[in-house]
Amino acid sequence: MSHTFPTDPPSRTAAGQHWRTVATLKGIPDATVARLPVYLRALNQLGEQRIDTISSGALAEAAGVNSAQLRKDLSYLGSYGTRGVGYDVQYLRLQIGRAVGSAHDWPVIIVGLGNLGTALANYSGFYSHGFRVVGLIDTSPELVGKRIHGLAISDLSELEDVVARTGAVIAVIATPAEAAQAVADRLVYLGVTSILNFAPTVLVVPDGVNVRKVDLGQELQILAYHEQRKTDDSSQVLAESRGTSS
Repeated sequence: MSHTFPTDPPSRTAAGQHWRTVATLKGIPDATVARLPVYLRALNQLGEQRIDTISSGALAEAAGVNSAQLRKDLSYLGSYGTRGVGYDVQYLRLQIGRAVGSAHDWPVIIVGLGNLGTALANYSGFYSHGFRVVGLIDTSPELVGKRIHGLAISDLSELEDVVARTGAVIAVIATPAEAAQAVADRLVYLGVTSILNFAPTVLVVPDGVNVRKVDLGQELQILAYHEQRKTDDSSQVLAESRGTSS
């Protein structure tokens, strides 16, 4: 994005009065919470195939975990399945969907409509998972006023009005790194309590605000590390085999 976002945060003096408590899955480990959407996706696929019941082993395989882990995760929801039968697919879909909030219609705003932000605004998967994009925010005069799926892009100066009008408590930040913290501060001040951060920077937020960071460059570096390990291992095996043959 060539345009700039302001980097000065709002006054923090009154901000604490506006922070709201996040509704969380109390008592459930974060790692389990992260796996629940994976189980739900697998269950949705089973539902589309008109499969009514499934064993823990088969569901675990579909979700890419071991059956012991799956049973432990689902026990946090009070779901233990039926011995010799397994899990009722439809009931478990509703149970997990209710737990992760996909049974609700969550209003979401996206701040930063560069290439990444625009791609996110066009992502149809939000709607199928219970999320509705209700606000698009940017600072570029070239973008403000344009529409994506019928929704007009608003100027950053209208952020307060957009949040108040839509009641959004979830926001996606796709701004440049240097602007992300100031945007996050304003969002938190306005009562947004969950942020999905695509900006390549670490956000500092108060207790009660959840932030999930998605760093595409970092994820690619992790993949590159594993590829390099494969190359190094192959080279070592080749060197050892040559040494043995000689």
